[in-house]
Amino acid sequence: MKAIFKSFILVAALFAASTGYAAPASQPTLVELFTSQGCSSCPPADDYLIELDKRDDVIALSMHINYWDYIGWKDPFASEAVTERQREYGRRIGRGRIYTPEIIVNGLLDAVGSRESAVNRVIDQAQAEIPAALDITLSMTADDSLRVSIPGGHLDGTATVWLARYDDEHVTRIERGENGGRTLRNINVVRELRQIGSWNGSPLDIDLPLNSLLAAHGDGNDGCVVIVQKDGFGQVLGARRMSFAGGAT
Repeated sequence: MKAIFKSFILVAALFAASTGYAAPASQPTLVELFTSQGCSSCPPADDYLIELDKRDDVIALSMHINYWDYIGWKDPFASEAVTERQREYGRRIGRGRIYTPEIIVNGLLDAVGSRESAVNRVIDQAQAEIPAALDITLSMTADDSLRVSIPGGHLDGTATVWLARYDDEHVTRIERGENGGRTLRNINVVRELRQIGSWNGSPLDIDLPLNSLLAAHGDGNDGCVVIVQKDGFGQVLGARRMSFAGGAT
C-alpha cells in the first residue's frame, strides 16, 4: 500500500465565473465522451479521444452508455450510472434526446464526438470563456487513505464531488452487432462513477480508504479523476487526476 500511487497529475477543470478567482494562463479541460461499442458511429470518436488524451491541456474520459446494448453487442464497459449522467446533461441542455458519440466539455458545452473541428471549437470556447479553476489537491494520509482537499471559495448554491475510476485502455474484438468483426480500442474507460461528497464553498476534506477505493475485481484500478461539479449537472468547477501504481489486476 505504501507505493500504491505512482504519480499525481493535476487536472484542473473550470471553476465557476462567480468565484472571482484569477486563472493560470492555461488550464486542462475535462472532456467526457459518451460512447458505445455497439454504435457504428462511435469508433471515429473513440480514436479521436485517443488523440485528445495526448494533449497536456485536456483530460479525456470514455463514458460507456448501455442503451445500445440491445442491438447485437452488449458493451462490457457500459453502466447505468454513466447513462444517467448523459440523460441529466440532456435534460439540462434541453435536448429532446441523447445520442452517441457525444462529447461534453467542462459540463457545459457539447459536440458530436466524431466531428473533430466541432470538438476543437468547443474546447477552445471553454478555455477562452471560463478561465477560472478550483485547486483541488489529493494526498495520502498516515492510515493509507486518499484525502481529497477542496479549498474555500465563493459558490452560488452547492456542488457535487464525483469520483470516476477508470482503466487506462481496453482492446476488444467485437463479435456481433453494428461493429461486428472490428477490433476497438478505448482509453480512460470509466468503470465506476459515484458521488463522494457535497461542497458548499467552505473548505472540505474527504478521506477514501484504499481498501474501499480500489475494486477487488480489478476494474477501475488504473486511476481516478475527482470532479467538483455544480449541482444539476452544471459547470465543472475543478478536478484532479491520479494514476495508481500497478494498474488493474
